[in-house]
Amino acid sequence: MKIIVQRYCTYRKPEPKVEVEYEIPLESPILLEALSFIKINIDQTLTFDSGCRSEVCGSCAVRVNGREKLSCGYKLQDGDVITPLSKLPIIKDLVVEADASFMTLVKTRAFLEEQKIVKQTKEDEKLIERQSDCILCNSCFSSCPVLEVNKEFLGPFTLTRVLRYTNDKRCEDEKQKIDLVQQNGIWDCTLCGECSAVCPQNIDPKMDIMNLRAKSAKYGYIDPNFGQNLDFGLSF
Repeated sequence: MKIIVQRYCTYRKPEPKVEVEYEIPLESPILLEALSFIKINIDQTLTFDSGCRSEVCGSCAVRVNGREKLSCGYKLQDGDVITPLSKLPIIKDLVVEADASFMTLVKTRAFLEEQKIVKQTKEDEKLIERQSDCILCNSCFSSCPVLEVNKEFLGPFTLTRVLRYTNDKRCEDEKQKIDLVQQNGIWDCTLCGECSAVCPQNIDPKMDIMNLRAKSAKYGYIDPNFGQNLDFGLSF
């Protein structure tokens, strides 16, 4: 089996990015198994991330043929092309720097601060169960086309996290969190659904963003593009 891995390192001049073909004497291996085989037996300089090896931690996310996958769960096909996640700076080879994407959680205060002491029912838990499954693998961030044109966009997993906490009965500052996702947030999303398609946890950020829009309406917010379209229509 042959696969192609995009290698990247700043000391490679003048072109830091190259594609390297590897032949692997394994039958239908999991991608992480193949990368480990290359590292141990063929090229010790190959660099990639891994953690739990059980599709739980999200650290091994890469792109396979342009689609985001967890390398510990993807079964390789002959000729697959492996590249790092998109929209994030590459440190080396398949390893990216994710600090900027994670900082959006701080910007939006996507966590419990002031919290009420309330009794949680099973129904209350179900309201936040799916969004709580996010493993912060950055697959949705990598797949998002909005980030191609707006690097300040908060990104899908952050908006999913905001919904998770605004749905939490213990949250006392729902409006503050809603206020923080208006700019470069819920109204900038095109609702294309790419984030939902690649999520390994089957979370639906597209629907979560639509729910945040509904919550925003409760506080008097409207889509700013609606006003622009209305003005455009009246200009005729």
